[in-house]
Formats: sequence, structure tokens, C-alpha cells
Amino acid sequence: MKLLSFIVPCYNSQDYMDRCISSLLVNDEEIEIIIVNDGSSDHTGLIAEDYKVRYPSIVRVIHQDNLGHGGAVNTGIKLAAGMFVKVVDSDDWVDRHAYLKILMSLKKLVAETKPVDMVVSNFVYEKQGKRHRKVMKYDKNFPEERVFTWDEISSFRKGQYILMHSIIYRTNLLKEGQFTLPEHTFYVDNLFVFKPLEKVERIYYINVDFYRYFIGRADQSVNEKVMIERIDQQLKVNKLMIDGVDIEQITSPELRKYMLNYLEIITVISTILLIRSGKEEDLKKKKELWKYIKDKDIQLYNSIRYGVMGRLMNIPGYLGRSITVSAYKVSQKIVGFN
Repeated sequence: MKLLSFIVPCYNSQDYMDRCISSLLVNDEEIEIIIVNDGSSDHTGLIAEDYKVRYPSIVRVIHQDNLGHGGAVNTGIKLAAGMFVKVVDSDDWVDRHAYLKILMSLKKLVAETKPVDMVVSNFVYEKQGKRHRKVMKYDKNFPEERVFTWDEISSFRKGQYILMHSIIYRTNLLKEGQFTLPEHTFYVDNLFVFKPLEKVERIYYINVDFYRYFIGRADQSVNEKVMIERIDQQLKVNKLMIDGVDIEQITSPELRKYMLNYLEIITVISTILLIRSGKEEDLKKKKELWKYIKDKDIQLYNSIRYGVMGRLMNIPGYLGRSITVSAYKVSQKIVGFN
């Protein structure tokens, strides 16, 4: 069995996948890199095959019809032979020094009688054209380099969440839970993080800046303009997150609070994008989204709608929407997101 499986979903990634894959290659037979060529029409498949020829004991290549990011991740999870699994997008990369620390820590953890379910590390926003790199750290929330549970976690501040870039899951946690992502859908990263959390009991935090999250390309899926154009995809994921978990059934108070806050921020993002669009049809979708939550779970609705962010997102009228957008722009500068 391998120690760690990396899943690298690739779609027309020829211009940047080398940086990603080369950063994952270390002289360690205990890792595997699963490159999923998701129906690319450029040279992605050829580049992937070249890596497989050069590193046959480490690199595996899967060519499939286009299923989207979620479909590529699903394929990788099914094939993963590692005790742990991490998704690395083809335009991102990892820091070599931090990587070696991660591997050393994972090797130590496999000796534990009861395995950990999730390993968390820091990630860095590598924003195009920006000198300052914002690091998302968790040292104020998590105890370092020891196994802990949700009830030992300090509260997260607004804007600080565990993202896909932060986590390494125990592979069997995903496989035994028959975890899958929707195909042909953008923004499934949030589902990848959110849905398995209810099964996570034992956590381990390594305070290193491991993952380098590249943002800023004009065609990138998280570009605000692109997200507005694909708002129906964001709304789909938002609703799947609401449907997928019964918050009241989660026994840990800290995990329940965290997942509730996570739902809040995703709903806030959906709402602000609909407001930013300015189209009448999107303002109707905003009302429909909040009605969907209310009809689905009135307690969840009350928690989100009447919190600070929920009230801010629902100030009526043109002036109210202007205030909401202004607050959003301030948040952009403070948090540094795209």
C-alpha cells in the first residue's frame, strides 16, 4: 500500500501542469500521483504519459471522457492506493520543504493504533500580479502535531475555513462513505471538504505552508466574472450542501457550529454574486435561494438569515444592495480572496 495518493484533475492543462506535477515528485516510492486526463483536447494526455514513462512506479495516468472536476476527483478516489489522499489542481503546486515535513508526519501517523481521519496544513494564496502572499494558517485554531478532536478546536473567525487546499483525507473515510461529487459541475471543492466532515473524528494539524493556490487568471473558475456567469453551478453546490447534511444530528457542538458557519459563508457568496450580477433574473434567484433554505430547514434558515452576514445580505432595495456590495469589497481587501 502507498502512503499518500495525489489526485491531479487535468483538463487542457498543458501550459501549467508541469509545475504542479514536478512539485509532487520526490524520491519516495510510498507516494503515487494519479493524473486524470479529463477529456482534454490539447497535449495534456501526452505530457501525462511522458511522466508515467519516466516515473512508472509513482505516476498513474487515467484518460477519460470529460466528466468535469468532480468526475475526475471521483475517478482518482476509486483508484487511490494510498492510506491518505489529497487533491491538487493542475494549476497549483506544493512547497518542497513543507512537503517533506508532511510525508514525515504521515509516516509517523500510520504507526498509530487508530488512524487519523483528516490532516490539515496551511495554504498560500499565490495571486497573479501581487507581491504580498496571504497565508491561510490554522495555528490559532488547532493544537499542533498531535491528534485531537473537534471539541478541542477554537472558534474560527469569519473568512477562515478549511478549504480543499488545506486537507488530506484518510482514503478509506471517503471510500467507505461512498463519497462522490456531482459530474459536470463547477465549485465542487466545497462539497469535497464539507460532506465528509461529519465522519471525521480524529484530526492532525501540521503548521507548514504546504499548498500553493494560484488565483488570478482571467479564465479561472474562481474569477468573480466567471463565477457570475456560472452562478447556476454555485447555486447547485450551495443547495447540495444544504441537502447533504442534517446539522442537528451532529453530536459535536464545535463541529455543528463550524458546519453551520460554513453553510453561511457559501450562501453569502452565492447571494453576493447574484447581487453583483445586477440582472433582474438573478435577484429573483436570490429570493428563491433563501426560500429554498427556509422550506428545507427553518432552524437552519433562522441561523443563517438572522446572523450578521444574513442580515447584511438581505437589506432591501437598491440602497441595501449597494451597502452589501460595499461591505463585500472591504472583505475582499481584508481577506484577499479573488
